[in-house]
This record gives sequence, C-alpha cells and structure tokens, in this order.
Amino acid sequence: MSNPQIHIVDNDSPARLMFSGEQLLFEHLPAGTRVIYPKPPIVGLKDPDAAIRYALNNPLGMEPLHGLLWPGMKVTIAFDDVSLPLPPMKRPDVRQRVLEIVLEILKNHGVDDIHLIAALAVHRRMTPDELRHVVGDRIYSAYAPDRLYNHDAEDVENMLDIGKTEEGEYVQINKRAMESDLLIYVNLNLVPMDGGHKSVATGLTGYKALRAHHNPYVMEKCDSYMDPREERSPLAASVNRQGRFLEKNVKIFHIETAINNRMFPDQLGFFHKKEEGWSDFDWQKAKALKATLDTLPQAARQKLLYSSPAAYELIGVWAGECDEVHKRTVEKCFEQYAIPVKGQADIGIFGIPYVSPYNVHSYLNPLLVQVQATGYLHNLYRNNPLVKKGGTVIVTHPFNDQFDPVHHAPYIEFVHRLLPETRDAKTLHKKYEEKFATDPTYVELYRKSYAYHGAHPFFMWYWGEAGRQHVGRVIVAGATDDYMCELFGYEPAANLQEAIGMAQDTAPPNPQMTMVHVPPILMVDVSVDEKPSLKQ
Repeated sequence: MSNPQIHIVDNDSPARLMFSGEQLLFEHLPAGTRVIYPKPPIVGLKDPDAAIRYALNNPLGMEPLHGLLWPGMKVTIAFDDVSLPLPPMKRPDVRQRVLEIVLEILKNHGVDDIHLIAALAVHRRMTPDELRHVVGDRIYSAYAPDRLYNHDAEDVENMLDIGKTEEGEYVQINKRAMESDLLIYVNLNLVPMDGGHKSVATGLTGYKALRAHHNPYVMEKCDSYMDPREERSPLAASVNRQGRFLEKNVKIFHIETAINNRMFPDQLGFFHKKEEGWSDFDWQKAKALKATLDTLPQAARQKLLYSSPAAYELIGVWAGECDEVHKRTVEKCFEQYAIPVKGQADIGIFGIPYVSPYNVHSYLNPLLVQVQATGYLHNLYRNNPLVKKGGTVIVTHPFNDQFDPVHHAPYIEFVHRLLPETRDAKTLHKKYEEKFATDPTYVELYRKSYAYHGAHPFFMWYWGEAGRQHVGRVIVAGATDDYMCELFGYEPAANLQEAIGMAQDTAPPNPQMTMVHVPPILMVDVSVDEKPSLKQ
C-alpha cells in the first residue's frame, strides 16, 4: 500500500519549494529522489475551552484542580517560554486559554497569592510584548510586572538547591515555586521532547542542574532525543530523575496541550500541500512570496515572515500527574508527526527554515543552523535515523557570519574564538564552558538584557553531537561564507545542484536520496527491514 506522505520524483515532477533561511528556493530533484511530506493537520478541537475545563476537572492520577485548592494558599503557575511554538501562534495562544480558566478557578476558591513565571531556564528573557502575546492583555495587565515575570536562573537569592538524584545529578528550582503550596505547569507541546518532567526540571532550574544532561557525554549517547523512551535517550532519563526528585518535594499539577502542525495561515496554505496538488493560484502566491523575499533586505524579510502568526490549533489537553499526562501528549504528537519510512537514505536533503526555538525574532546564526542540521532535523526520528551511518546531509542556508548582538552575544565569542581552536565538544566542555557560564558580563546580559546565558552556545554545540558523530558529511547549499563553513567542518556548495553532485561523488552507486519537506514539522519512523519501495 502506498504512503500518501511519500512521493518519488520522476522526470515530469514540478520543482520543490524549500526554505533557505529567510528565502525560498524552487528546486528540481533527480528522478528517483524520495520526498517525505508532513501529514495534514489534525482537525482542531471544536471547543478548546470546554476541553481544557474537562481536563482540569478529570485529571489523570490526581484530584481535580479545584480539589487541591483552599483559601489563602500560595500558588505558582509556570508556563513555557517564547521558544514554543515555532513561529509564535495567533492569539489567543493556547497558554492564554489555559491560564484564563485556571485563574478563574483559583479566584472562585479564594486563592489570590498567585505568581506566573515564564520557565525559560537559561534561554533569553521574554520581552513585555512577548509575555503579553502569550498570556493575553487581561492577564498581563493584572499581574505584570510584580506577579508575572521571567524565571532568573542567576538570581542566587531566589534559587534553591534541594539535593541530588540517586545518580548524583543536582536538583535546583525557583524558590517561589518550591515554597508554594501548589505548582501548576502549563505546557505547550510542540515535539515529543517537550513537556513531562522536562517542564519543571529544566524550565525552572539553573546552570548547575542543567549540566547533568546538557553535556557532550550524555548527548552523544542519545539515539534520538525526540524519542522520549529512557532507553533511547539518556537526556530524557536524566531529566526524569530530576523531575521525580522534585515531585517528592513540591506538589505539581501538570497541564499539557498538544497542537497540530498548521504552521502557516490560510494565505500561505500551499506550504501544507505537495507541489503536485498546487492550484495555479498556489503557484502564483508562492512565486510572489519568493520574489518579495528575494528583493527585501534581511531585517525586512524577518519582519515579513513574523507578520503572519502560525495558525496552530489545540488537538489535545490533559492534566494531572506528570507521567500519566505526558504519555497521552506524546501519543498525540506521534499521531500528528510520525511518517512510516522504509529504508535509510545515503543522502538526506533538508531546507533550513528561518526559525528555531532559539532565534525567535532574530536571525538564525550559523551555530543555530548546526543545531537544526545535526541536532533537531537529524533527531526527528524513531527507531532509526533517516540517513545511514556515515551518510551525507545537505542543508540549504546562506550560512553567513551574522549574529544578533543582543540575543546571541555569547555565541559570537564561542564561534569566533573557540571553534578556530577546536570543534571537540568534550574539550570545549572541560576547558571553556564554566568560564562562559560564570562570566560577569554574560551573566549581566542574561539577567538584565535579552541575551542567552553564557552556557547556552555550548549547549547548542552539544545538541548536535550525536548527529555529528553519525553523519559523514554536511554540505551547505547556497553557503556564502566559506570560512564559516570551514569553522564548522562543513563543505560549501554554490547551490543545491552542486551539492547533490558533491554528495554523489562519495556515495555508493545509485544512492538512495531523500528530501524531508519541512516545515511543517514531521518525524520519520524508519524501518530497515526492507529496501525503499517506489510504491511508498
């Protein structure tokens, strides 16, 4: 039986639409190339508010939310930061919907000692406008800035070290959250790696605790950190140990939401279709968008792309005990994302879009392109990686020497001072990570400006470690900076056709070539028992 999400290119196939950062490409692929498309969006829930209320009143493994409340108690509500979803969704954000209902229930039960915290760990702080977009105008006006604020992992007076796990991992948590009678976490789940114990154990913690798993020793052992089974992901196993330790010390009511993959609004709906199914009007819109992006300067392209918020819809919501809740969330994620694929590829092709979790409202710098290439996109699989061990990955991106000086201040020094010395993750970890993490300037920029923590560029390098060790070559089609490619160990190519020729030079005869047509997000569920079939 053929798989509707997989298309085999023939000589008469139309060009494929691909992202190259903030620009679009139309590329013809060699006949026989396998193209994997995302599933259509799951239909959103008809009444999201009713679904949220049902989840709160019928939780998994815990009492209903109203049964945990009493007048005068102290409650802290934490929620996922601006790194989710990608790009930011149209209002009302799912988190706003949940928060409004939760706050109404708290008010009806005499609870007024309430703080709301953006659980950003060592990510950059959210701006007032970003906080307002997530929580809505009414909540922002009522709670900001004294009772609605960003978590500060470097505020030593308001961080608590509460012990170690059985494996010796430090456990830290925000003091306000720890001292609350009830901690409520509102999660927006974009990929299976999100949510679960990761929400509190990483979102409300600090550098000391993050080091337990955000390091090259753990990351290199991960066989897809998008597969949350502990036997596949030492990262998930470590985070779960920390989370379960926390659960013994503070009462946590988890609320998790799953959204579909409707990343683009209706006017950009062609992104959700195979090119074979495009209407004449779809082609006109796509070509017009490409022409516009080709003529605009970078700042204007960025502004234009963020001017159309994502049309994500709620497809599931669960509340209660962490493990029970997260099991349901992950099942729904796989239902939306997972594509059965027979056989691995010798050459994988990925268009790198303009947005990742770490450059919302800023430029996708080369370190973050690396995170996409050998981090997220490589790891969006179950069972087996899409590309064979030692295979070639082709990505499309300008890969230029451009960094946001506010958001990514420590990245600049990491790339320009450290990578010329070594790309070895363990050497970087031992020799430089703690110096960056404790550098007074980077600490101040994290706390008072909108910069990522000094440790963050190291974490981003480790994020690509498993993929770096698995992949033989990374070729950057459309690269404009040969030196930057050299720093990262990548090979530049003028365009995709040149990159494919380079990849074929070292591939086996008649190589299996696969393009992953993202965005929207998809995951490959790769089996290796059979060779790829033209009937997929």
